[in-house]
Amino acid sequence: MRIWQGLRCASAIVLVLFGLTAPSVTQESVRVDVNLVNVAFSVRDEHGGLVDDLTKEKIEVFEDAVPQKIAFFARSSDVPLTLDLIVDVSGSQDHFTKQHQHDLQVFLKEVLGPHDRAFVVCFGNHLRLVSDFSSSSKQLIERLSSFKKGGRDFPEIGPKESRDLGTAFYDSIYYSVIEKLAEESGRKALLIFSDGEDNSSSHDMMTAIETAQAENVTLFSIRYTEREHGKLTARNKNGISVMERVAKETGGDQFDAEQTDPRTYFRQISEELRHSYELAYYPTNRVKDGTFRKISIRPVNSGLLVRCKTGYFSRTAEH
Repeated sequence: MRIWQGLRCASAIVLVLFGLTAPSVTQESVRVDVNLVNVAFSVRDEHGGLVDDLTKEKIEVFEDAVPQKIAFFARSSDVPLTLDLIVDVSGSQDHFTKQHQHDLQVFLKEVLGPHDRAFVVCFGNHLRLVSDFSSSSKQLIERLSSFKKGGRDFPEIGPKESRDLGTAFYDSIYYSVIEKLAEESGRKALLIFSDGEDNSSSHDMMTAIETAQAENVTLFSIRYTEREHGKLTARNKNGISVMERVAKETGGDQFDAEQTDPRTYFRQISEELRHSYELAYYPTNRVKDGTFRKISIRPVNSGLLVRCKTGYFSRTAEH
């Protein structure tokens, strides 16, 4: 259910406190459909520890440097997680197949709680829904194992596209958000296991980012980069920058899977999602011009670092 529908009754206002997202997105245009803007964010202190005792009075929110009045505020520590696990199975990831499966098993066994739900998408030049929403780590792992034995039997997401090359990285994000996460409530995040390289998507990087921003989905990049003779190629470097960008713009983080133990970064992701906040505000700028609005959240106390999406696109007048 969309926020603009729910705001007709008082009960929907309560739902906003639990992370229900406001934006609405279509394939042709990635824009926010209503005035209410929802933002998920996390806060760390100067030592890197998560701060979980902030109140509405201890933060300020700005849109394009203009102060905004916070309409709703809540901690999301008790909100179930809705997760998308996207796994790159293109040729450049052949070397990491076993590591992908191992790391996903670690995540599902150690992070997925009894009230959380996750689904799995694998992509090369096709986007396959390997497992629909499930709270069972065992079931998700079994479905992933079955995919490894014969992926063509799994349904595709997104329209059927003619792709000569093998990596639809941006489309995997775009269609996962549009078809699976857009209608979900709660704390939503997407974890993508890849090298960030793309050669066959029908959407570009910014469209993928804008879609996630509009639906309040946080992206976490788990990077697996295969070097040539131990050195990074220009293509590798571009993929690294893409993985960093999609995470930063949506309020998430990126990790080098070869340099960090998966239990370490999965624990960090879990803590950040479970000890985060949700706020919503009605922007003072009511002009419907389709422009990008930059969001900034500032704690009243100095020394605290906030991680959130960088902004959103306003709705256009014709909508």
